[in-house]
Amino acid sequence: MWPPGCAFLSQYTHHHLVAFLLTFFSYVLLHASRKTFSNVKVSISAQWTPSVQNSSSPAFSPGETWEENKLFSESGEATLFLGVLDTIFLFSYAVGLYISGVIGDRMNLRYVLSTGLCGSAIVEFLFGTLTEWLHFYNVYFYCSLWVLNGLLQSAVWPCVVAVMGNWFGKSGRGFVFGLWSACASVGNILGAFLASSVLKYGYEYAFLVTSVVQFAGGVVVFFGLLTSPKEVGLCDGSATGLTSVERDTDSHQPLMSDDEDVNEEVVCDGGYYSIQQRDEEPVSQDKAIGFFQAFCLPGVLPYSLAYACLKLVNYSFFFWLPFYLSNNFGWKEAQADRLSVWYDVGGIVGGTVQGLISDFLGKRAPVLAVSLLLAMASLVGYSHSPNDQVINGVLLATTGFLIGGPSNMISSAISADLGRQEALQGSQEALATVTGIVDGTGSIGAAGGQYLVSLIENKLGWMWVFYFFILMTGFSIVFIIPLIVGEVRSIFRDRQARTRQL
Repeated sequence: MWPPGCAFLSQYTHHHLVAFLLTFFSYVLLHASRKTFSNVKVSISAQWTPSVQNSSSPAFSPGETWEENKLFSESGEATLFLGVLDTIFLFSYAVGLYISGVIGDRMNLRYVLSTGLCGSAIVEFLFGTLTEWLHFYNVYFYCSLWVLNGLLQSAVWPCVVAVMGNWFGKSGRGFVFGLWSACASVGNILGAFLASSVLKYGYEYAFLVTSVVQFAGGVVVFFGLLTSPKEVGLCDGSATGLTSVERDTDSHQPLMSDDEDVNEEVVCDGGYYSIQQRDEEPVSQDKAIGFFQAFCLPGVLPYSLAYACLKLVNYSFFFWLPFYLSNNFGWKEAQADRLSVWYDVGGIVGGTVQGLISDFLGKRAPVLAVSLLLAMASLVGYSHSPNDQVINGVLLATTGFLIGGPSNMISSAISADLGRQEALQGSQEALATVTGIVDGTGSIGAAGGQYLVSLIENKLGWMWVFYFFILMTGFSIVFIIPLIVGEVRSIFRDRQARTRQL
């Protein structure tokens, strides 16, 4: 007998597979280009400061030529500015998520997604490649580009989650979304591989490769993505063999048909369906709910606050791990880039396994709580990692499993659950908005954290940075305690009810 998280997989059509792969690789390419910045921080810092490693001019070149190619007098200032850029990016990304989620529920998701991918690729090419080719270094120009990059990239995540929510119903969502949410970690791995492969030619080529690939991906999405089953005559979340519905070329229309002369409707959810009687009175078309209505939905605020703390920790590893490995252990930048992928490998496995477990339990919060409690212990262990790449890689994978897994669940499966809950009273136009709220709030927390990480490291050292991570992980548990208690009680009530029936 198939487990609940896998039994329906054989029933899906090839359209489901194409939607899965296109949305998956859309975010893979976005994260690969985003990861490039963190992977080349050491090279950028050397380029922006006067040192013998500065490749823009010889070590003993005239002073005026030397001064043209430096932004800061010493590496500490450059490190702080890199933290500022991370903060600027994440704040603009957070603001953009609140906006793009609402836009995604009101416009064609394919157009919004393609614009975000292609626009971000152009900005990253300007930031990392063109400025280096022209030897143009300007703090304000870098900041402006990174604000624009954050806004453009924010259009991607709410759209891909909304498309996945359209194609895949609640049955087994934890497993499917857990597997699919590995897209960010796969993107990190791809970005680290691409950056380390061309870094010897200059960091500008790392930006060039990833931005070109991302732009090409945006073009493929524009011409190839179907944003909902109804575009090919299938009902919402339907699978092979289910009743087809009338084709609608506008992917933004409600996924269920509300024809007045039909007294029955097919309700589909991940391959399961039932026939329900429809009220005789005409039903008006569902409309996208407002931003504040979405914020007030049950569970949205607690999970948003928890994700703010958790994403701070997760993105600190994302932005600073190669820099930490290179500076703390003295490893070469390319070695640090390759070793950092073990954190993402752990996140891939963690998101899939924990999503499958949550499907078996029928609950998400208890699984998150156990993983995050163990994550606090793993952070203590990793902070004392010796100067050994094998041990460090094992500890990294364990930490990624326990932190990256819950982060993937909240940003994907749980966001989809919240965007399709019963409190919406049948409205289907809330998924992108809710996803934008959860991820946007998380990005605000992550944005503030990036500058704090650079500040704490500069003043107190890396050990205090890990203490900060442990504290934030603890807060992420605190915010969802009411949900944990409620779901644990529900599990016990269900068991007691089954016992009485026996």
